[in-house]
Amino acid sequence: MSQFFDGLAEILEISPADVTAELDLTQQAWDSLAVVSAIALIDECFGITVDGAALAKCATVQQVQDLVDAKLGK
Repeated sequence: MSQFFDGLAEILEISPADVTAELDLTQQAWDSLAVVSAIALIDECFGITVDGAALAKCATVQQVQDLVDAKLGK
C-alpha cells in the first residue's frame, strides 16, 4: 500500500507523509485528472481497474482503499 500512497501523494502534489486513510480528498486537488491518474495508479499497483465514477465519489483515502479492497475481493 505504501507504493500506492506515494503515488497518490504525487498525484495530489502533497507530501507522502500527509497521505493517511483519513485524508479528505475534497480538500485536495481531487479533480477529473487526479481520478484518471489514480485509476492508472491502482492498475499499476494492484493489477485491477476500478470504475471512474465510483472513484470520483470517494471523499477519503479510506474510501479509495475500500473500493480497491472490494474489487480485490477482500
